[in-house]
Amino acid sequence: MACGEGTADPCGIERSRPAAPDAAALREQIRRRAMELGFDECRFTTADPPARGAWLERWLAEGRHGQMQWMARRVERRTDPRKVLPGAASIVVVAASYAVDGPEGISAGAPVGVVARYARATDYHEWMGERLRSLAMFIEEVGPRGTQTRWYVDTGPLLERELAERAGVGFVGKHTNLISRRWGNWLLLGEVLTTCTLPPDPPERNRCGHCTRCLEACPTRAIVAPFELDARLCISYLTIELRGPIPVELRPAIGNRIFGCDDCLAVCPWNRFAHAGRLMRQFARPDLGAMELAGLLELDEAGFRARFGQTPLARARYSGFRRNVCVALGNVGGPDCRPALEKAAQDPDPLVAEHARWALARLAERGQ
Repeated sequence: MACGEGTADPCGIERSRPAAPDAAALREQIRRRAMELGFDECRFTTADPPARGAWLERWLAEGRHGQMQWMARRVERRTDPRKVLPGAASIVVVAASYAVDGPEGISAGAPVGVVARYARATDYHEWMGERLRSLAMFIEEVGPRGTQTRWYVDTGPLLERELAERAGVGFVGKHTNLISRRWGNWLLLGEVLTTCTLPPDPPERNRCGHCTRCLEACPTRAIVAPFELDARLCISYLTIELRGPIPVELRPAIGNRIFGCDDCLAVCPWNRFAHAGRLMRQFARPDLGAMELAGLLELDEAGFRARFGQTPLARARYSGFRRNVCVALGNVGGPDCRPALEKAAQDPDPLVAEHARWALARLAERGQ
């Protein structure tokens, strides 16, 4: 949406458009507005093509994206932001921290399932999207006449981690996630592309050094080399994006994770600087941190939607979520979980039934 020469108030009175500030002042005006909206970081880079475009094409050619076919569509847009928004000159990169202040409380007693930290909240696509839309409208209002924008939050054809690195928000670590010296690696990213020309912030340099903790922590060895991830082995992919059975040989390594995995992130030494962000505090769902597994398996589809429909967990879908719960029960469950698994083994959904039978076999191996 581009602004014209003037804007009208609700009464229909035409108001003259104020003179546009110089580029540096405009950038700081946008940054202040982003902070007012609750973002923890706001930085700027150019709309030049990312340097990792060739790497992405090779990664896709090797099939490391698994079933995420959306990543292979219109690759030319991912490798050139100016094909996403014609005339794009600058990109505003914002970040929201989802770090947790203090130790995490994982209840003892009945076997529980663990959810990745970013998903223990109302779906960030919603609340970040609302604020990015507001920021984009603000840029069109205060920018030069004819300013255009387009915003994304983890949904558009952008190599957002490289853009964030280029804007100085952080650097891409060996686990392929963004690491900030201020926030650790617990960051959600969003972008506004604009035809405004705004002075870029200095890029961040890589600061991983010789550290390999993230590679060593990965339960499935999905980080096949520094800065190289095979998504087909990643627990986040297996429990969220994969539609179909989880490979049998990888199921034991999933442990009690039922949506995503934080292991490579949690060991990063830069997390000593991490602290919870303002927006995540507002939208947090502490009830999603550790949930009793057997009860989750007994949820019907309506109950699943009621409990998780406004959270990232909905992305796994009802069938995939119950599949994940079966795997977790097979790994950490005890005799008390057997009735729920026996019922699931007769489920009309063949995906759930097969994973429940696998879990029962695991219990039997442990004499349970």
